[in-house]
Amino acid sequence: MKRKPLSSETRSQLLVAQGNEITEYHIYKQLAAKQRDPHNAEVLNRIADDEHKHYEIWKEYTETKVAPSKWKIWKFYWIARIFGITFGIKLMEKGEENAQVNYNEIAAEIPEAKIISKEENDHEAQLIDLLEEDKLKYIGSIVLGLNDALVEILGTLAGLTFALQNTRLVALAGIITGLAGALSMSSSEYLSNKSEGNHEGAVKSAIFTGIAYVFAVVFLVVPYLLFTSPFVALIVAVVDSVLVVFLYSYYISVANDQPFRKRFWEMVILSTVVGLISFGLGYLVRIMFGIDV
Repeated sequence: MKRKPLSSETRSQLLVAQGNEITEYHIYKQLAAKQRDPHNAEVLNRIADDEHKHYEIWKEYTETKVAPSKWKIWKFYWIARIFGITFGIKLMEKGEENAQVNYNEIAAEIPEAKIISKEENDHEAQLIDLLEEDKLKYIGSIVLGLNDALVEILGTLAGLTFALQNTRLVALAGIITGLAGALSMSSSEYLSNKSEGNHEGAVKSAIFTGIAYVFAVVFLVVPYLLFTSPFVALIVAVVDSVLVVFLYSYYISVANDQPFRKRFWEMVILSTVVGLISFGLGYLVRIMFGIDV
């Protein structure tokens, strides 16, 4: 039976959907080819096959071949390789959600479109949940390291800034405190996991915690090595801390489907309050002990 011709608007939306499907097919295939874990490779290949099947379905209606977006393939392939396949895939899917494809409107002319869309989204979500990644498995350890470093080191730098008012001394104290804190947090995370019976993941948890802690310390201390004014360095360090909170909050919100704003503002407020208290304590110490460096 010959199909009724599609309206120009519906056809345009289907062509966008086709482009998304064939582009994602190539992204999943390329990622699957680079996987060392056979399980993850199989999951990615299954998603890729689904994308290609959906592309073929829409092509039957549009009767047009659509080329994939080379830019999107390159962009999301490298995002997934650098930041993890789960983050890359979910970021890509969020972008697809914002694309100009309204399946409710399409369903007015193609009744099965809404069903196909729902089935594809549900199946894809189930498959993505099957992926296994250390980055997500140990996200709690990473968050612990970052949170602790941002609160402790920013507070320490704020206090020392007013107490010492010397960027080199503050940077030196920050580095020593930061390295000691990283070792302390790593060992605590290791012992915590061991006590909970997680013998296999104890070492990795400790490593992820330590690396995250050192990463935050570097961001916070660098301004004191670049600027001569300790107060300018402190302001830049505070901005850096907000940037770090923004980046990892966004990462977690995408990778773990968690709310972004609540986590972001909680951490910013906590770091700011601790920094202000430490800054005030530094001023009191300077006055009480008559420190003049």
